[in-house]
Amino acid sequence: MINFLARIQKYVGGVALLLLLVGLYLVINAPPDFQQGNSVRIMFIHVPSAQMALFLYLVMTGASVLYLWKRYETADIIAEAAAPVGAAFSVVTLATGSIWGKPMWGAWWAWDARLTSMLVLLIIYVGVMAMRSALDEPAKGAKATAILTLVGAVDLPIIHFSVVWWRTLHQPSSFAGKVKPAIAGPLLTPLLIMALAFAIMAAYLVILKTKNVADQRRLDALDSEGTGHV
Repeated sequence: MINFLARIQKYVGGVALLLLLVGLYLVINAPPDFQQGNSVRIMFIHVPSAQMALFLYLVMTGASVLYLWKRYETADIIAEAAAPVGAAFSVVTLATGSIWGKPMWGAWWAWDARLTSMLVLLIIYVGVMAMRSALDEPAKGAKATAILTLVGAVDLPIIHFSVVWWRTLHQPSSFAGKVKPAIAGPLLTPLLIMALAFAIMAAYLVILKTKNVADQRRLDALDSEGTGHV
């Protein structure tokens, strides 16, 4: 699977770049929102970033379950690769949300349910990466981070339903399942294109990181064999 991902990596990257260029063109030419003005353009980065931050944690959760169940090393490699990418999208989500919040709410930050639970997700991402780095034995690191990832998955439904469960400053989800999106057509099209571009970009970054992690593990294994023969 790692070899297959390496073969398609450049094509995925090319498609992601093309979609990003198209999406940015549409974002620049989109009309301002009648309430938010040009601040609405932050949404085209903020919403796709938030979606990818949550989706990549779901990927980590699935990979962690598979690793704990079947001990597939590929699943652990994907989980390790997805963590920094998901953390990066979480940072972008919080940063763009803060930039948007200042003109809309009059504050860079509020201890709002959605914002706080998103911050918790970033802390979990960092915690998972820190735990893996702190444990010298790879098998122990893989098992411990898989368990921590499953515990952290509790935060995902809290983030998603926070705007439903609590009275919050954050606006409702832009996409709510089968409900028609509450966004006008001229703004919806660039948002959909950017969401697709971010999804493929996330796939490209995870593939890139997956190959790096797999190569590093092979080098570590060779070093261990070499040390053992001395």
